[in-house]
Amino acid sequence: MADVQVDDQGRPEPPMAEGEAATLLGFLDFQRATLDWKCRGLDDDQLRHRQPPSTNSLGGLLRHLASVEDFWFTEVVAGEPVPEPWTEPIPGSGHTRDWGWPGAADFTGDQLRALWSERVEHSRAVVAGQLAAEGPGALDRTHSAWGGQGFPSLRWVLVHMVEEYARHNGHADVLREAIDGETGE
Repeated sequence: MADVQVDDQGRPEPPMAEGEAATLLGFLDFQRATLDWKCRGLDDDQLRHRQPPSTNSLGGLLRHLASVEDFWFTEVVAGEPVPEPWTEPIPGSGHTRDWGWPGAADFTGDQLRALWSERVEHSRAVVAGQLAAEGPGALDRTHSAWGGQGFPSLRWVLVHMVEEYARHNGHADVLREAIDGETGE
């Protein structure tokens, strides 16, 4: 495996000539690092900033993507039960899952960053465990999702997560620019 190159924002460049798993994981980690970059250096109020009429905020994106990490990697791929904090109601909402962004304003930036980082690390461990146990064939193995309504492969989950992050990183770019004028891919 070649040395990982990083760009000016500290994002790992995806490998250009490695296997399928390394390529998929490289692109996913690049997208994760893009979200980290867009949220870096902001205080609590800046992470709560919304650009009306949208209810999105950078803090909300951190919480949302932590939840998405847990859904796909913890619940679907690992087949583990829903972890905290997704089993507790969001203050004032009665909802447990924060697929939207209403509950993020109740948390500090440090709490949101820590939650997201912790869930990303858990997701990486789940995928590493699958690949260690089954090798490249782990990408083909399907997992029950949506209460048995679908059976996506690990490959599908990884591609979907690249798409999920890329879409939300577009939102993050607009939100960051509205906060302090910082722009970039």
